[in-house]
Amino acid sequence: MYKIDYAPLNQKQIDYIVRCQDAWLNVAEGGKRAGKNLINLLAWAACIENHPDKLHLAAGFSISTAKMNILDSNGFGLRFMFDGRSRVGKYNDKEAIYIQCNGGEKVIIFSGGGKVSDAALIKGQSYGTAYITEANECHPDFVNEVMSRTLASRDRKIFMDLNPKSPRHWFYTDILDYQMELQERGENPRFNYEHFTILDNMSISDAQLRETLATYNKGSIWYKADILGLRTAASGRIYMSYTYKDTAISPEDIHNMQFAELAVGVDVGGTDATAATLTGVTKGYDKVVHIDGMYHKQGIDNKMTEEKYARMVVDWLIPWVKIYPQIGTIYADSANKLFRAALKDELVRRGLSRFSVVAFDKSDGILQRIELSEMLLHQGRYKICSRMEKWHEAYENAVWSDDYYAKGEWVRVDDGSYPVDCLDSAEYSLYPLRRFLIN
Repeated sequence: MYKIDYAPLNQKQIDYIVRCQDAWLNVAEGGKRAGKNLINLLAWAACIENHPDKLHLAAGFSISTAKMNILDSNGFGLRFMFDGRSRVGKYNDKEAIYIQCNGGEKVIIFSGGGKVSDAALIKGQSYGTAYITEANECHPDFVNEVMSRTLASRDRKIFMDLNPKSPRHWFYTDILDYQMELQERGENPRFNYEHFTILDNMSISDAQLRETLATYNKGSIWYKADILGLRTAASGRIYMSYTYKDTAISPEDIHNMQFAELAVGVDVGGTDATAATLTGVTKGYDKVVHIDGMYHKQGIDNKMTEEKYARMVVDWLIPWVKIYPQIGTIYADSANKLFRAALKDELVRRGLSRFSVVAFDKSDGILQRIELSEMLLHQGRYKICSRMEKWHEAYENAVWSDDYYAKGEWVRVDDGSYPVDCLDSAEYSLYPLRRFLIN
């Protein structure tokens, strides 16, 4: 057996957990690695232990998110808190965990909440308590249904954790800000809110904290959101750490590099541009390099079929396969099935059947992809070949969309003012390699 060293709770965390025992709505908001999930789990487990009701709900954007953050939680989830007196199983065909508590057997049902249809999946049941992890990633109808499904509880308690979004996000305007207004008027005394940051996480050493902070540009929205845990407005340039001088690298320097991993990303346009990016991670996983790119602006009058797109990409790729025979995966836009099929056919026709053509997984969201690029740029680990002029133009000029910000979301402007398709294809090639770049 190995010994686990547990970090202590600070006073803010203790006070939040104590207030949870009386409050009906408990919200832990703040930056990444702030301990919000664990604090809520400790408080929720204490409430479940003696709760008079049998059924309870654990939810997230998807069932897998709920299970990862609530059931497992890196070894601190429900299955570990109730080790020896719990079992994972099914309840009316729904995934659940059964827990033997002081107040009798409790059943925690897991549910996804990211789609509007998920609200219907929890109808017909009354829950004593509920925990929604990453609550502001869920659909508004689902969150409201959770509120309704707990109304008959004999000791109503709802727990939520969330990372900050735009101040105009629906979760704030429709739910959280309203609850805070009621509390300020003295009409909602059993509402419990606390803001946590990485500084509250006592398990992180000073050396680890300094190392983490060094990866962020302190003027970026990522520092404000991830570290300070603020609801940050997105405005101005996106890639604040980008400069041509620090990012551009010559073809000669690239030729002298050795790459441990390589991938290709393709974004196919209709009347917009088609862009493909060849990306490598250097041996030692020190740098990510956009080695070369293909950019073609179709235009309305230049009719391009999926087969022509595929032939164009393979024509560009073949010379690079001779230089880097280890290339084996092409990540293409998940929305374009016809192009992926055409690309597979063209690769087989040209003797490259060993290549995998994969639909790029967009489930993490564009914000995560942008954050990865900005972080690597800030660290000086992001390089783009100097002859990839369109890519340099895109990173230099990318800005946030005011229209989407008004709706509470961070989205890049996509109006043709800069070659945004280059950013999409670059991300398709880079993001799957992130596991080699982040320790």
